[in-house]
Amino acid sequence: MDSLYILVAFVTVMLIEIVFGRFVEKEHTKLRDVIIELFSTTNVFFIAPPLVVLGASSLAANLFPEHAGALSHLPFWVMFLMLMVGEDMAQYWWHRTTHTFPLLYNLHRVHHDADYLNSRIVYRNGFFFYFLLPSLWISAVLVYLGLGEVYAVYIVAKNIVIIAAHSSVHWDEPLYKIKWLSPVMWIVERTISTPATHSAHHGRHKEDGITNYKGNFGNFFFLWDVIFGTAKITRKFPAEYGVENLNDISGAQLMMWPLVGASTGSKVIEPKAAE
Repeated sequence: MDSLYILVAFVTVMLIEIVFGRFVEKEHTKLRDVIIELFSTTNVFFIAPPLVVLGASSLAANLFPEHAGALSHLPFWVMFLMLMVGEDMAQYWWHRTTHTFPLLYNLHRVHHDADYLNSRIVYRNGFFFYFLLPSLWISAVLVYLGLGEVYAVYIVAKNIVIIAAHSSVHWDEPLYKIKWLSPVMWIVERTISTPATHSAHHGRHKEDGITNYKGNFGNFFFLWDVIFGTAKITRKFPAEYGVENLNDISGAQLMMWPLVGASTGSKVIEPKAAE
């Protein structure tokens, strides 16, 4: 049911983009991108996460069977905080790490390879990216320990925020123009990922004063960027998306590294070169 709710949210945002004419930008769309996005989205909904959850929960059941449901007595808010830290903060650090080490970046590069940003990008990552995603493994163990019902709410809310943050229809942009909402938006944009803060992470040119390629890593909660010093908030949107000076490689290399070739271009992702 969680997957169904997330899929409905995903399709809803796509339909909104279609209505506003912001789903398919012909000058930025190639057949390769369509294939990559279909493949990667299928991987997320039907292959990698289900296999990881099955593997992690089976491992937990074999290693400590006596602890099944051991945390089910905890109140909702405690479980939610545990998921915030164990799942979303873990993903923040995984995301940040993939932008630090070239070998790991090869798993994530395809997410930034497109020169556009909309809902099609949300689940666009290398095939093995999600198999190695620590937050998925941690989530499966937490669910095994009794956080299942809270996780069902948490993961749907998280994906709605992530999908909206990637959308080319910016829900936050008109709200910034309402003066009396400014204090509210100040809190919101420092708490969860918004189109403005996340689009900065996908910006192409650091010189535009908006792009923060080596920051704004937050997925559900932008709070981690604020706490760990990687936040950049401008309430503006980059004019161009993608990554500068990366060599062009095939879609197969982007999606199936390290089984197919390897992406180079490490100069761009080394911290000194990107800052």
